[in-house]
Amino acid sequence: MIDPSDLDHCRDAIREGSYSFHAASRLLPASVRDPALALYAFCRVADDEVDFGTNKPAAVLALRDRLDLAYAGRPRNAPADRAMAALIEVYDMPRELPEALLEGLAWDGMERRYASLSDVRAYSARVAAAVGAMMCVLMRVREAQTLARACDLGVAMQLTNIARDVGEDARAGRFYLPTDWMEEAGLDIESFLADPRPTPEIRRMVKRLLAEAERLYHRSEPGIARLPIAARPGIFAARYCYDAIGGRIRRAGHDSITQRAFTTRRHKLGLLGWSILRAGAVTVFPQSAVIYARPLDEVAFLVEAAAHPDRAKTGWGESVLSVLSQLEARDRDRGNLAGAA
Repeated sequence: MIDPSDLDHCRDAIREGSYSFHAASRLLPASVRDPALALYAFCRVADDEVDFGTNKPAAVLALRDRLDLAYAGRPRNAPADRAMAALIEVYDMPRELPEALLEGLAWDGMERRYASLSDVRAYSARVAAAVGAMMCVLMRVREAQTLARACDLGVAMQLTNIARDVGEDARAGRFYLPTDWMEEAGLDIESFLADPRPTPEIRRMVKRLLAEAERLYHRSEPGIARLPIAARPGIFAARYCYDAIGGRIRRAGHDSITQRAFTTRRHKLGLLGWSILRAGAVTVFPQSAVIYARPLDEVAFLVEAAAHPDRAKTGWGESVLSVLSQLEARDRDRGNLAGAA
């Protein structure tokens, strides 16, 4: 399906860029691991180009063109793009899912801030839960209840990332905590970005975000029990490796500004072993009723797209088009200003 040399490139990209996923992927069966590595490599390249590029709007627009080419079966001549085009064809990947990721990256390109926890979940749905839904597609799982729990896991992982990176993001001029939390605490965002410090108020916000992540990690577990048996250890490993980062933050007093939480190789190995045990245990105990919990409002569109591809819209959704139009206008304005200078 995927050219072996392209797959090797994807594997190297993940090994260097996402230690937690690379560790977890070792427990996935090859039939899932290989396309998953290709998917994560494409997403990682996309994310890095927007995060670290000097012109974020142009980077997002270039990604739009790359996705167009991949779905047309004429990918750009790059390993991650060729691999992505192959898995789109083989797995009938609903276009709404990578489009949702692109929309989230476009929000990053616009340096959008999020007024409420629901808005942060909506962002997390696009940049992380969409990947969880795509992983289910790679496992040939399209049951709505399982998809909803996969999206819970994706949102939880992204909330953990946000909690971990508060200081790093602030020093880069980025802010992902709910702005209404700052207003409630009487804090000014611009002042915080100019001099980020782990004040008691900021620590409480990190604690609140991790509490929401923890709730969603637990909600995700009945969904893992519905996945193919061979895939369960790898997904449990991803769940525990990311949750362990939250544990490190908690032990640091919720200070993610003066230090950045990480897990050691030895800790990861222990989590991999525990994940294998947990994957076996879910086949013994009765199915949790949490599997029937409604999907988060913010991820419902992803569940619908993956569960019912025949009902999915074709082409770009209106919200994606609107965001990209704004980016294009901003890109043109910047170009005009540069030319005038």
